[in-house]
Amino acid sequence: MAGETSGGGNSGLAFIVGGLVVLVAVLAFSMFNGGFSHRKQVDVNISASAQKLPDAPKPAG
Repeated sequence: MAGETSGGGNSGLAFIVGGLVVLVAVLAFSMFNGGFSHRKQVDVNISASAQKLPDAPKPAG
């Protein structure tokens, strides 16, 4: 029958194109927010004083 088409193949193609559109949108959002090249700078300063140990016992004699 001329003029009649099935929608089975088109729905699969629409699913693939929709997935690609979502992927491009996520990548664009991430790149415009500095996602891939944005690095956080962390400055950590840790200091601890060493405990004073007691003197060793003197040898007998």
